[in-house]
Amino acid sequence: MTPVQMHPRPASANPIHRTVAEVMDAAGPQVCDDMSVEVALSVMAAARTGRLVVCDQDGQCTGLVTQAELTAVRDGSAYTDRVRLRDILGDRWTFTSPVTTAAEAERTMRYLRLGALPVVDEQGSALGILALSR
Repeated sequence: MTPVQMHPRPASANPIHRTVAEVMDAAGPQVCDDMSVEVALSVMAAARTGRLVVCDQDGQCTGLVTQAELTAVRDGSAYTDRVRLRDILGDRWTFTSPVTTAAEAERTMRYLRLGALPVVDEQGSALGILALSR
């Protein structure tokens, strides 16, 4: 029989105590909120991603848009090439902090029916994206 040395697991290994910073994905492409829907869709295609972090002129995160959202806007009867990302986001700025527990962030996302949530620092800069596993 071979002896096995046991090491205590760090507290962060417990899923209940893990923070958003430990489980978030990289922020990916970040675009300015004055970008048009068509250009944003092109950026997504080139980056092979289904979502973009949207920032204002000061580099502060203002939200997240998905390919499905942008496609629905583009295919809508009210669409013009003057529609900008800021027009789509409106006032639905929902974010999370990197020190929030992953469990708490997941509850919030499920309650608000969000598939992904930007993770921002104290200055409002995007650090990453927290996405629900399906």
